[in-house]
Amino acid sequence: MIELGNYNTLKIVRNTSVGLFLEDSEGTDVLLPNKYVPETYEMEDDISVFCYLDYDERPIATTLEPYIIRNTFALLKVVDVNEYGAFLDWGLEKHLLVPFREQRDKMKQGQWYVVYCYMDEMSFRLVGSNKLNKFISNESLTIEPYEEVDIIITRKTDLGWEAIINNAHKGLIFFSDVYKEIAVGDKTKGYIKNIRPDNKIDVSLEPIGFKSLEPSANIIYEAAVKNGGFLNLHDKSNPEEIKRQLQMSKKSFKRGIGVLYKERKIVINENGIKII
Repeated sequence: MIELGNYNTLKIVRNTSVGLFLEDSEGTDVLLPNKYVPETYEMEDDISVFCYLDYDERPIATTLEPYIIRNTFALLKVVDVNEYGAFLDWGLEKHLLVPFREQRDKMKQGQWYVVYCYMDEMSFRLVGSNKLNKFISNESLTIEPYEEVDIIITRKTDLGWEAIINNAHKGLIFFSDVYKEIAVGDKTKGYIKNIRPDNKIDVSLEPIGFKSLEPSANIIYEAAVKNGGFLNLHDKSNPEEIKRQLQMSKKSFKRGIGVLYKERKIVINENGIKII
């Protein structure tokens, strides 16, 4: 079955004047227009393509890589607004529609929004929504404390940065746990710091507990190597200076230099740390 809004691995079965026809295991075919046909190919080859509806609402294949696929979140730019809604650039010729009913606030041309792409059950079209809470839930969690997860930053609040975890749950990164520049739409790794009794999730941008020791030590060591074998940082250094130079907390820094010191990789003096 060809899945619209996602990548499909299909077999090349026919070469026509308008392009290649590709077929799935059930015999359903779709056109890959000439402008997307690779320079070299063989009949019966498998090819990975993205499938969606063209301007005439017909299934079409493309080798272009969209910025978002079905059932995921991404930061996209509004390129047009008309009586149907907002149209977002998602890397394909036909823009992604966000109907007015799926806009948390009225979208404006030129602005960027985190949206969710899904198949509308009424029209069978791919559409976007920035009513993000409709597509995530913390009722039944699929993550555990200290687990590494994929996150996308969605908005800034009074307490910190809200993030979507593994395309499924909502979490919060408190400002006190942010040690590098982040912005709405950023996709990065996160770590589950705490799961509260009401299933609210605290997220960290650094590994938790013992898992953070080795990565922090590696970052410190590599920074010292790049700086000629010396860093003007030590356990009495200002936390803001550590954050500026290494993008980590003072707590992680102290753990990291502790590991390096025990492994006899560095010496620590009043001016900083030096590689042995």
